[in-house]
Amino acid sequence: MPELAPQIFLSNSLHRQKELFKPIKRGRVGLYTCGPTVYNYAHIGNLRTYVFEDILKRTLLYNGYNVNHVMNITDVGHLTSDADEGEDKMAKGAAREGKSAQDIAKFYEAAFLNDLEELNILPANKLPRATDHIKEQIALIKKLAQKGFTYKTVDGIYFDTSQLEDYGKLANLKNQELRAGARVGIGDKKNITDFALWKFSPPLGNRQMEWASPWRVGFPGWHIECSAMAIKYLGQPFDIHCGGIDHIPVHHTNEIAQSEAATGKPLANYWLHGEFLLTKETEKMAKSSENFITLQTLKNKDFSPLAYRYFLLQTHYRKQATFSFEALAAAQNGLTRLYETARGWGAPKIGCAEYEQKFLTCINDDLNTPSALALMWQLVKSDYPDAAKKQTLLKFDEVLGLKIKENTASVSSQKNQPLPQAVEELKTARNAARVGKNWAESDRLRLKLEKLGYEVKDTKNGTEVRKK
Repeated sequence: MPELAPQIFLSNSLHRQKELFKPIKRGRVGLYTCGPTVYNYAHIGNLRTYVFEDILKRTLLYNGYNVNHVMNITDVGHLTSDADEGEDKMAKGAAREGKSAQDIAKFYEAAFLNDLEELNILPANKLPRATDHIKEQIALIKKLAQKGFTYKTVDGIYFDTSQLEDYGKLANLKNQELRAGARVGIGDKKNITDFALWKFSPPLGNRQMEWASPWRVGFPGWHIECSAMAIKYLGQPFDIHCGGIDHIPVHHTNEIAQSEAATGKPLANYWLHGEFLLTKETEKMAKSSENFITLQTLKNKDFSPLAYRYFLLQTHYRKQATFSFEALAAAQNGLTRLYETARGWGAPKIGCAEYEQKFLTCINDDLNTPSALALMWQLVKSDYPDAAKKQTLLKFDEVLGLKIKENTASVSSQKNQPLPQAVEELKTARNAARVGKNWAESDRLRLKLEKLGYEVKDTKNGTEVRKK
């Protein structure tokens, strides 16, 4: 790791330009990343954002920074349309599966965290849940009310955006000529851009998730939780706030508005946003459409989660990426070739300083992973000694996160290592198929094991499986 942190340049959405990163406190970074609403599985478009944020975090760590990373879990229902209307996502998930909203939240939070682990995404230092911070959200709304930024309607407490001179600066809303009724029905709102801070529970029936408040029993709006938890754990201002590009016009715009109105200070100094994952030329992946693909979908088709990570790193986070299974297969083949090549290099030693400096330049230039991967392959094909190349490759992987060390150990060192559970299950199933003389199934399972990078040998004692 470099002794002195070199210059890092990041594309700041707030100012629409690439800027030199200057932390508030020397050697330390406060990082907030918007987490999931845990009412369903994350799709691979969602997961692209978390991979980009992981590359950012790893880059900061690689440069010697101490990173305090906070990511929220939205486990309370909210209405996410521009008009603060529509279905409550948690209630929708509960009705779909016949469970309580709390059970839905716990199940899908665990599934999400498992996805992050399989993609080798470093865990956040703090993972606060919205339902554990209702008190902080109410306190923030009360502060806004005291400063004259709120008003009451028949269905909730709203933020009055007309009271904030620079409202919408992140999304450049002043130049979009928003008019009442142009996007949504304005209802009881004073302005088209006003948003809910606290929604009142419907008068008839009980809502699964609701809390007492100074105004009426209800639940928080979508945006207030992130402000309340970011300020609690990182202070204000903090260094970097991240999310998907779809958060710019509404969620992040409203986070900035309410946080800065309450304190008179910037919320974060740098705002970074990842672009969409497309399934066609112009169609972004979304849970509401039929192009909803999960990480499990990829695994069911014998693709490694790390192959998907490698696929994502081939496109800069600020550019749209188009997903196809053909492109993913090419990425998996490339990653397998990398593992197989480096596996023959033996133990790492010394390193290639020239390549390590070039790699640092790539990743410090707004997380330029496509250039970093190209440089990695130049290293692989170079005339440097194998041991030096492997040492440098492992350094690169501190940022790339492709588990190169785990996947390039020599055959002899792997010999006594236990097989992964999934591989052990395939081995057991293949033995059962052979005992039952189901040769077609036996052949199918052999191919599956080989696709995962394992050699299969039949002996009188059954199937032997080892890493290639």
